[in-house]
Amino acid sequence: MKFINKLLRDEQGATAIEYGLIAALIAVAAITAMSTLGTELSGTFSDVSGKLENRAAVD
Repeated sequence: MKFINKLLRDEQGATAIEYGLIAALIAVAAITAMSTLGTELSGTFSDVSGKLENRAAVD
């Protein structure tokens, strides 16, 4: 019975799980942000490249 009471009062496992969930949430948010930023950067570089090509053709 002492063993079961000790397990019920031990919160280290719950704390580790909470930290793991927080880390996973941060990772998902970071991946989403980086994916969006990568798409925007790709569009910007394509736009600049097209303008440079048009400018080179005019000269």
